[in-house]
Amino acid sequence: MSEPPGATVTLPEAPTADEPSKAPTAQRVLPLRRPGRWIATAVVLVLAAQFVHGLVSNPFYQWDRFGYWFLRPNILDGLLITLEVTAYSAVLGLVGGILLALARLSKSPVLRAVSWAYVWALRSIPLIVVLIFLYNFSALYRTLSVGVPFGPAFFSFDESRLATDMVVAVVGLSLNEAAYAAEVVRGGILSVDQGQHEAAAALGLPKGYQFRKIVFPQALRSIIPNYVNQLIGLIKGTSLVFYVSLLDLFGSAQTMGSTYPGDIVPLLLVVTVWYLVLTGVVSVVQFYVERHYARGATRSLPPTPLQKLRTGLTDLRARIRQEAAV
Repeated sequence: MSEPPGATVTLPEAPTADEPSKAPTAQRVLPLRRPGRWIATAVVLVLAAQFVHGLVSNPFYQWDRFGYWFLRPNILDGLLITLEVTAYSAVLGLVGGILLALARLSKSPVLRAVSWAYVWALRSIPLIVVLIFLYNFSALYRTLSVGVPFGPAFFSFDESRLATDMVVAVVGLSLNEAAYAAEVVRGGILSVDQGQHEAAAALGLPKGYQFRKIVFPQALRSIIPNYVNQLIGLIKGTSLVFYVSLLDLFGSAQTMGSTYPGDIVPLLLVVTVWYLVLTGVVSVVQFYVERHYARGATRSLPPTPLQKLRTGLTDLRARIRQEAAV
């Protein structure tokens, strides 16, 4: 734009050495306020503190008797039986579940029908009924034999001598566990992408090798969380073996409770704490097994509880410093 003749143009003065140029004001990033989260946290902490205070200060729980019974030999013997029954039943139930799942997925209509009927029947019948039926199995069949159907028997044996209390408990729990494990395994196998099956088949690999090395390891990512839920249910389900005359953890506490009726509550607390310990150990093992099989499926492995704790403390300190700076 041209200026009229005779007009003077005023230029801005350059900053001198004694008068530095003004820098743009730095703006501080303020964290987003979340009052609802802090209120909810405070309410939960207050309720948790009240619960713990009532649990500790209430004389009805008799914590001195709890300490007396917690490591008594009778309780520890029952705990050992619970662990044995759980271990045997978990292994046999998982093996049976894998076989049933493979039968359900096979191309044989007979195998599919038998597997479906077994799963349907055992999931429909309560576990306590299965245990009691097996416990009284000798009344229906005094001897068992193996041979040609409707023909001669190769050998026979007395069922009452074979079916001890431990055997009845393990067989009953394993039969029940296999029905649920079959559906867990079948769901895990079906979760594997169909392209994996086709790629393995295109390489000409045998069916057994495909299942062991390609399909099943990938299916474990889906099987493990679901089967661990079944395993925790199995640990608690062992309390029913008391009704077939096997003194497990719960049965030992029940027996002591009938002898010492004033200690029923502390004995129940002992059983509760031991079950919490067992399920806690299983949950820890589950985490590391899942972390192992997550390799290759995620960009980074899930952090361990110690790593989470360190990260949380670091974030908390940084947040406190940020709040103090504001």
